[in-house]
Amino acid sequence: MLEIRRYRQTDDIDEISSIYALSWKTAYRGIIPDDFLDAISETRWSPLLKAESNRLLLAIEDGKPVGVSTYCEARDEALKGWGEIISLYLIPSHYRKGIGSKLFSEVVDVLAEEGYSDIYLWVLEDNSAARAFYEKNGFMCSGDINPDNIGGRAVNELRYIRTATVPIKNITI
Repeated sequence: MLEIRRYRQTDDIDEISSIYALSWKTAYRGIIPDDFLDAISETRWSPLLKAESNRLLLAIEDGKPVGVSTYCEARDEALKGWGEIISLYLIPSHYRKGIGSKLFSEVVDVLAEEGYSDIYLWVLEDNSAARAFYEKNGFMCSGDINPDNIGGRAVNELRYIRTATVPIKNITI
């Protein structure tokens, strides 16, 4: 049985971090250099997740975390008053089983409950599966690009948005 819930102090932060590592190693293969992905430690995200644990949702299946999402108020000053989905990761064996959709829906609902009707996230331009997922779930590319370098490879992140208050064609970012 699947449960979506907030992080609890009794949850193993290293186990949650390993979800990020496993997902990165699968989802970003061919986008980010293999040697960089292969070197990712399962505890790489543990300190960050511990610091942000009050903004962390988990997908729990049979008592074990299989997905994680983090969120916050917009970190981009230009979008003050928006909510931001920072991450959404699943253990690869749980891809395409509806778990990501349920976790994503819950994080959107949590942000709405906190008063954010406008929400954005960043996704790697070359991650076509993730982009299709976000589009299927009502988000669209705003046209904003954030150039980055991950593992020595230049990549672009695209901003995806869902807005309830402003027609998308009128957004100026």
